[in-house]
Amino acid sequence: MTLDLARLHGSIPALITPFRDGKVDIKAFESFVDWQISEGSHCLVPCGTTGESPTLSEQEFAAVVGAAVKVAKGRVPVIAGTGSNSTLHAIELTQLAQKLGADAALVVAPYYNKPTQDGLYLHFEAIAKATRLPILLYNVPPRTVADIMPDTMARLAKIPNIVGVKDATANLARATQQRLLCGQKFIQISGEDGTALGFNAHGGVGAISVTANVAPRLCSAFQVACAKGDYATARELHDKLMPLHDTLFCETSPVPVKYAVSLLGKCDEACRLPLAPLSETSKAKVRAAMTKVGLLN
Repeated sequence: MTLDLARLHGSIPALITPFRDGKVDIKAFESFVDWQISEGSHCLVPCGTTGESPTLSEQEFAAVVGAAVKVAKGRVPVIAGTGSNSTLHAIELTQLAQKLGADAALVVAPYYNKPTQDGLYLHFEAIAKATRLPILLYNVPPRTVADIMPDTMARLAKIPNIVGVKDATANLARATQQRLLCGQKFIQISGEDGTALGFNAHGGVGAISVTANVAPRLCSAFQVACAKGDYATARELHDKLMPLHDTLFCETSPVPVKYAVSLLGKCDEACRLPLAPLSETSKAKVRAAMTKVGLLN
């Protein structure tokens, strides 16, 4: 079944991957996915950066994406994170996600290799040619070093199944620049909670969000208000969520957000090395922010 691209919008949690005793806790993950849908999330992203994808084996990747697809049952689109700094590996993961029933793929710019703009183009072109899935580019220069520049994105937007971008540059000018170069149909989704309000005002249609792991109902309401053009309500919700947006990055993500979700009783707080456990000081900050937002008593 071909995905209606209009469904790629709104509040989209970049799902955490629960671990227990060093292994993926599929039972907790399935329960978490169902909760996210019931709380109003519009799409789901398993195996993104927040899901600690660099530390997942291919078997674990398949288990997590498969579980998301199984639980979602078509209620919301599943956008599998299939990126790698190896083009061949990214192709393999994207094809596996397609086989598992994912609706789309989120493909990050290659990290560590430092490709040129031509290298970036050729990387994404090769992946797009190897799958029928719609592809969202993922541009996050603070983590990858490589930055997909607007001119390169415009070239990529001409490839039929490259349909949009998760933009985590936090540069609000990019949304307008990319819209003018890539066209109105090119889907632009924020990858940065703190600037999501401005990004939507510049033409974005949602956010692939860390905070939505913890406050899915509030994040969904925020995105719905933006989609209606009700920016007064959206600003109020954004102001309410901002302490959480800030605090969930007090240490390297996803360490704080996993601790936050553990406080909700949804999973264990464990992350995989090389991520260290959250410090006691940061735990206090997370608890305080969640209490302020109304998520804890």
